[in-house]
Amino acid sequence: MNIELIVIGKTDSKEVTALVEMYARRVNFYCKFAITALPDIRNTKNLTVKQQRTAEGEMLLRQFAEGDYVVLLDERGEEMRSVEFACWLQKRMNGGTRRLVLVIGGPYGFSEAVYARANAKLSLSRMTFSHQIVRALFAEQIYRAFTILHNEPYHHE
Repeated sequence: MNIELIVIGKTDSKEVTALVEMYARRVNFYCKFAITALPDIRNTKNLTVKQQRTAEGEMLLRQFAEGDYVVLLDERGEEMRSVEFACWLQKRMNGGTRRLVLVIGGPYGFSEAVYARANAKLSLSRMTFSHQIVRALFAEQIYRAFTILHNEPYHHE
């Protein structure tokens, strides 16, 4: 299975970028893992929130192929413990998912078209995190899931 993490916008922090890259290298030990950063929408001060979500949604929809299993990181998504997430990931692999696409949207969430295309929604927490930090947190959780599945000593329970 291939996993792709799609994010909106660049990461401003070198430290966060370094963390994301470190976990990406680690995940690539288990499966092909890529991160795609789509550009921020320009001139957002001239756009309504809905227009901004729609523009980001159009960009995102172009990234998805037929047959992709698309998962949105969304505050209204399902929350899981790390072990549960590892089992969820294993089910995707066992179910024949060829490309798992995990999406971190823009500051205002996703357009209705993106929600309609999604196969699932996950939430890291009921708390709100910056989109920059979520990238590092979620990359770490993907790595943690693989270490759990391979009975490696990274995760302590």
